[in-house]
Amino acid sequence: MAAGDQTATDPVLCVRRDAVQWITINRPERRNAINEAVAAGIGDGIRLAMADRDCRAIVLTGAGDKAFCAGGDLNPSADGAPFTVDPANPRNYVVDLLQLIETCSVPLVARVNGHALAGGFGLVCACDLVVAADSATFGTPESKIGLFPMMIMPHLMRIVPPRRLQEMCITGESMPAAEALSHGIVNYVVPAAELDTKLAWLLDLIVGRSPTAIRLGKQGFQAMRDMALREALEYAQLMLPMMARTEDCREGFAAFREKRVPRFTGR
Repeated sequence: MAAGDQTATDPVLCVRRDAVQWITINRPERRNAINEAVAAGIGDGIRLAMADRDCRAIVLTGAGDKAFCAGGDLNPSADGAPFTVDPANPRNYVVDLLQLIETCSVPLVARVNGHALAGGFGLVCACDLVVAADSATFGTPESKIGLFPMMIMPHLMRIVPPRRLQEMCITGESMPAAEALSHGIVNYVVPAAELDTKLAWLLDLIVGRSPTAIRLGKQGFQAMRDMALREALEYAQLMLPMMARTEDCREGFAAFREKRVPRFTGR
């Protein structure tokens, strides 16, 4: 998917801005709800970023100023159920997208410009970093329509404190941005008018760091999070010498000795 192949009506817009890949869910009339086309578009944008060594960060956001993503696009099937399942291929596109995000080698930053609900909240929790407008809310309203946030639960459980998560899932009530910040669910909360300024500040920090260190560090973070302590320590002591042999590490040490800004290549 190239930028020239896109139109303003596409469900997902991918735009490269210098070293940052912007992925925008472009369905403001549906509160940027996720359907199969949206999941595919986000996935395409992530793959483009990972395939390009010059891409240093990804921003995921929603069009407009009302919603980041309001969750799944619930269109009932003929029998009235909100999801259709093929018994011969029961995989869900949301799970496929979340698994892709889990393996993404490029820092993924959520720009939360409005409500992040249900699957949208799952996307927020799957991202590496989050900058949110103070008007944003976060929630899992599925219990209000007879569902429970099953597919996004693995990511929610890693980010949201257990008691608060249980309350959100059971009651379906949302959490304001200020509380999300207090729980560490987001990194920064700013007035909506300052959202892009704060985001640009964070992106500048990311772009100036070693892509190799970040790529291997993200891999180690994801791996060690699922390991017992003994396994994690063994993994760490093998990874560090490998990182020390990269071109970026040698350049970083040379720049430190020579008191200059490093020129990282991602190798």
